[in-house]
Amino acid sequence: MSVDHQPGVVVTDAGRRQVLARRIRMLVAATISYNVIEAVVAITAGAQASSTALIGFGLDSVVEVSSAAAVAWQFSKPDHEARERAALRVIALSFFALAAYVTVESVRALFGYAEPRPSIVGIVLAAVSLVVMPLLSWAQRRTGRELGSRSAVADSKQTLLCTYLSGVLLVGLLLNSLFGWSWADPIAGLVIAAVAIREGREAWQGRNCCGPTPLSDTPCSSEQCCDPPE
Repeated sequence: MSVDHQPGVVVTDAGRRQVLARRIRMLVAATISYNVIEAVVAITAGAQASSTALIGFGLDSVVEVSSAAAVAWQFSKPDHEARERAALRVIALSFFALAAYVTVESVRALFGYAEPRPSIVGIVLAAVSLVVMPLLSWAQRRTGRELGSRSAVADSKQTLLCTYLSGVLLVGLLLNSLFGWSWADPIAGLVIAAVAIREGREAWQGRNCCGPTPLSDTPCSSEQCCDPPE
């Protein structure tokens, strides 16, 4: 007999938790595979077009892979809860590295150090990422919340941040291609960097998940985050 799962309630059934852990591993593998392809295409196209934005987007995909790999490492063993804190640290550091790079490259662009040429490949890549990344993020976040995994939810947020970067890249490439406006992309990039810093802090503190703490059997709601255990 099947039991409907209520949103916001962390699953405690051992069989269901094993299914969710396998699902997370599959989603992480899909995220890693897509980001590897994205990184190769973006860096290659960026080098051909002398586009710092495209190269930065490709390097962001490398950072994204490190986050997904941390979650894959965590769930490679049955006792994945024991690896939670270490995985969260890797994800947080990935956020901080991403924020630092985006900030530096945005400032460089604002001061006119980057003059990219139009790139059709870059525009298509950014558009595809705007479709693929939100789907991967939503699936992993939903599964992570049901399982009660802070690191899985944190990684899903980084995947969602990659979606924002895709939007910034797409707008920047289009404005540069159509109107020659080079200032829009770095301004939006600085906003994204601020968001990345905030998400990195939350991942470091373990506040990216709706799982119950060891001191309470009451789970958080689906839109809240639990404080990390002391």
